Amino acid sequence: MDQSVVIQEGYARLKRTRTAFVGGLLAALVILIGVAVTLGSADYTVAESYLAILAGLFPGTFTAPEMAEIIVWDYRLHRVLFAVCAGFGLAVAGCVMQGILRNPLASPFTLGVASAATTGASIAIVLGAGVVGGDYLVIGNAFLFALLAALAIYGMARYRGIGSETMVLAGIAIMYLFSAVTSLLQYVGSAEQLRAVVFWTFGSVDKSTWPKLAIVSLVLACTIPYLLYRAWDLNALAEGDEVAAGLGVPVERSMIVFMIIASLITAVIICFTGTIGFIGLVAPHITRMAIGGDFRTLLPASGLVGSLLLLGADSVARSVLAPQVLPVGIVTAFLGVPFFIYLFMHRRNA
Repeated sequence: MDQSVVIQEGYARLKRTRTAFVGGLLAALVILIGVAVTLGSADYTVAESYLAILAGLFPGTFTAPEMAEIIVWDYRLHRVLFAVCAGFGLAVAGCVMQGILRNPLASPFTLGVASAATTGASIAIVLGAGVVGGDYLVIGNAFLFALLAALAIYGMARYRGIGSETMVLAGIAIMYLFSAVTSLLQYVGSAEQLRAVVFWTFGSVDKSTWPKLAIVSLVLACTIPYLLYRAWDLNALAEGDEVAAGLGVPVERSMIVFMIIASLITAVIICFTGTIGFIGLVAPHITRMAIGGDFRTLLPASGLVGSLLLLGADSVARSVLAPQVLPVGIVTAFLGVPFFIYLFMHRRNA
C-alpha cells in the first residue's frame, strides 16, 4: 500500500478517535451536571432538575415547581457551573504549562503560583492587610500575589535567558519562598486564623456565586480562543526551542505570553476557590494518552476532562459524608495521586 494512503488512513482514524473522545466527554459532562444539581437535602431527580433549569431559561415554555426553581437556580446551579468552568480553566492552564516547558510535572501549582496565592490569602487572614477591603480582602490578595509570582518567575527567567529550564527553576524557587512565608504566618497567627488559612488551602467551591461565575467565564472566554488560535505555536514549542525558532515562532515572546495567560487563568480561579491541586496536572495527561499531543484538540479536550474531574470530585465531596461537605481539594488529592502514579508507571512501561 502506498505510504501516503497509510498516512491518510491513520490521520482519518485519529480524527475519528478525537471526535468520539470529545463527544463522549461532552455527553458525560451533561449527564454529570444533571446528577450534580440533584445533590442536596432537597431530593429532586435528574429530570426534575433539568426541568427547573429549562423553566428558568425559558419561563414561557417550560414550567417547574417554584421551590425547585429556587433551590436549583439560587443554591445549586451556579456551584455546579463554577466547578465546570474552574476545572476547565485549571486543566487548560496546566496543559499550556506542560507544553511550553516540556515538563510532564509542570503546572501553575508546581511552579509557585498557587503558593503565592496562599501567601496572599494568609496575609489577609492573619494580618488583615490587603489591596482591597471587605468581603474581597482574601480574594484580592490571592489574585494579586498569584500574578506577582508569575511576574517574578518571568523576571528571574529573563535575567538568565528565557527557556524552559530557567522558568522551571525560577518557579520552584518562588514556590519554596512563598511556602516559607505562609508557614511563618501560620506560626504567628492565632488558632482561629490558622484554621482559616488551612481551610483555604484545602480548596472549595462552596462560596461560588453567579457574579464569581461570570468573572471566571469572562476570563476563559477571552483567553481560550486566543490559545486555540496559537495552538500551532504551542505544538512547535513543545518540540523544542530550536524547532520552534526554525518554524518562525518567536520563542521568548510566546513563552512569556503563554505563561502570563496560564497564570492569569489560574489566579482568577484559585482566588475564589483556594488551592485545588492535581486537575491541571492530571487532566492533560489523561487527554494526551487518549488523543495525542496536538494542542488544537488537546487544549479543549483537556479542559473538558478537567471539568469532569472537578465536578465529579465536588459531587463526591458533597455526598460521601452528607450532609457534611468535604473540601473539594481533599477529594482531588485522593483521586489525583493514585491516578498520577498509575500514569507514571504506565509511561515508564510503555
